[in-house]
This record gives sequence, structure tokens and C-alpha cells, in this order.
Amino acid sequence: MKKEILIDGSKIVDKTSLYTELNNKLMPNENWKLGESLDALNDLLYGGFGEINGNEPIRLIWKDFLRMKELFGHDFTLNFYHEKLKYPNSYNKNLIKNSIKELNAGTGKTYFEIILEIIADHPNIELVEE
Repeated sequence: MKKEILIDGSKIVDKTSLYTELNNKLMPNENWKLGESLDALNDLLYGGFGEINGNEPIRLIWKDFLRMKELFGHDFTLNFYHEKLKYPNSYNKNLIKNSIKELNAGTGKTYFEIILEIIADHPNIELVEE
């Protein structure tokens, strides 16, 4: 039987509240918190800390899923990339500009699509959209 973890999308209104919800559900007994980073989310899903023990089977139930898809869609992602461009010494400026170009052309991934791709890269995690 798979361990079930519920992500309550109704509590999510922005990126900060997204990571707050992820921390509350995936890291409740840790004395540190997951940063607001897609790389950190990916690391967490590998397991070994928080609620996921290694490759154990997980059923991740995400409520209010369609609203999340809209919230973290094109406009959010565009703003996310533009924020990164403010720190050219920390991020690959050319990569970000290319990501913006792809996003505007309709071929790039939104922030939420990247999250879904990260989850899909972990075969032990079944995503249930509600």
C-alpha cells in the first residue's frame, strides 16, 4: 500500500505559500525547511529525509490542481525568469533568455509544468490530480 500525502492547493496563492505547503506536508518533522527552489524539490522527492523514505511508493494527492496549473502558468513563469535576470552573476542569463523566448513562443514549460516533470522523474511517486 502506498503512503498518501495530500497537497492542499486551496492554501497556495503564490510561490512562498506553495513551498510552505510542501514543507508542511513533506517535511513536518524536520528542523529545517525546503527552500523555494525546484532543485530542492527534486532533491526532496528522492527521499531519505522528510516524509519520503528512499524509493518507497508514494501517492501524492494534489487538491485544487487545475487552479495551480493556472496560478503557476505563463505569467508567473515569465515573472520568475525576469526576477532571475536581475542576478546575472547567480544565473545563466543566456539560458534564462532562451527559456523566456520558448515560453513566449508556446514551446517552453511553465513553472507548474516543470514541477510536474520533476514529480514524473520519480517513478515511485504517483500523482493524483484532484
